[in-house]
Amino acid sequence: MPIYESLKKSISKNKILVKNFSSLSLLQISQYVFPLITFPYLVRVLGPDGYGLVAFATAFVGYFTILTDYGFNLSATRKISVNRENKEKVSVIFSSVMTVKILLFALSILLIIPIIYGFAKFSKDSEIYLISFISVLGTTLFPVWFFQGIERMNFITIITITIKVLWVISVYVFINSYDDIIILVSLNSLSSLLTGIVGLIAVKTNFKINFVVPNYLQIKKQFLDGWHYFLSQASVSLYTISNIFILGLFAGDTVVGYFAAADRIRGAVQNISGTAGRTIFPHLSSEFVRSKLAAFRFINTYIRAVGSITFLLCLMLFLLAEDIILIVLGDNYIQSIIILKIISFLPFIILLSNVSGVQTMLNLGYKREFANILIFAGIFNIILSFILVPLYFGIGTSISVVLTEIIVTTQMLLFLKTKNINIFKKVSEAL
Repeated sequence: MPIYESLKKSISKNKILVKNFSSLSLLQISQYVFPLITFPYLVRVLGPDGYGLVAFATAFVGYFTILTDYGFNLSATRKISVNRENKEKVSVIFSSVMTVKILLFALSILLIIPIIYGFAKFSKDSEIYLISFISVLGTTLFPVWFFQGIERMNFITIITITIKVLWVISVYVFINSYDDIIILVSLNSLSSLLTGIVGLIAVKTNFKINFVVPNYLQIKKQFLDGWHYFLSQASVSLYTISNIFILGLFAGDTVVGYFAAADRIRGAVQNISGTAGRTIFPHLSSEFVRSKLAAFRFINTYIRAVGSITFLLCLMLFLLAEDIILIVLGDNYIQSIIILKIISFLPFIILLSNVSGVQTMLNLGYKREFANILIFAGIFNIILSFILVPLYFGIGTSISVVLTEIIVTTQMLLFLKTKNINIFKKVSEAL
């Protein structure tokens, strides 16, 4: 009887995992398809200069998105996952996390206003930056961490796809030239805000989670628990969104457009492994508590399956870079070809760092060590960028981010080796 119950639970868990992966896969496919529909249109209509300006504004407000997220997509996801059977406790976690996020959004407002109006780089396009900032409120409100924690990603998928369809239609109706940039950033922010509002409504109506006013200790606990995750994500920003930001400071909007367009194509490939990574994190959080042996077995299988597919896609991206750029972006983006070739293997490198860092180190409790690696990498990337970008512009940015990601992955693997963990070997050998 115990064997039967164990088998039944195992089948049930696998069904949930497959369902969640399917939901997030559909979401990522939509996030690939929708930009595929609008991306070639926008880069041509806006041109490298206009597309670069939108990309720079997105990178700028991205810092505030990281601040308001505060690592909750990892820390809160894990808490919700572990306590999902206790609705009262889930309500407390949900309420305290949302309170912290709102407080951080208020802080963001106090920070962004003097920056926009205090520096000429931002003040000359102040409307674009202010409207783009509204998207931060949308991401602040959208409780993606809640849906991931309870492993009900289908809600994320339904909400996001519905609003994205409306966004795509609006882009073709309202965006016709460079002069429509204000309308584009408005549509981007509006879609983010709607997603956040609908997400909150879904939490209330579908899961009966009530908002309870958290006390000081509960709020403080969320700050403390999310601190290392926040440091990690903030450090990651030093070699992700900072690349476009630094490039924009030295090279201007047109060169940013060349890099951002190529990086968008790379991101489409990376979304495949990114989907899988977000799906398995809550599953592995529970699995490591239940059985480390089963968790490592799952990780090993994941690397072999998803890693092989990702590597092949990266190889195709490298070999077909010129054709992809000319077909997707057009003749005005010839300079993007070399950039795409340089960054083509980033999805595979990042997959390895995700497995070794997020999926393994964090779930084993090595939050401090994980954060330290990313902080070092972030500082390294900033220094390298300020050396290479003024000399080589987009190519310098590409080289900097690739070298940084290699360092991140290598350091994480070496750290696991010091703990006698080898994620590439079979479980019996890894342990």
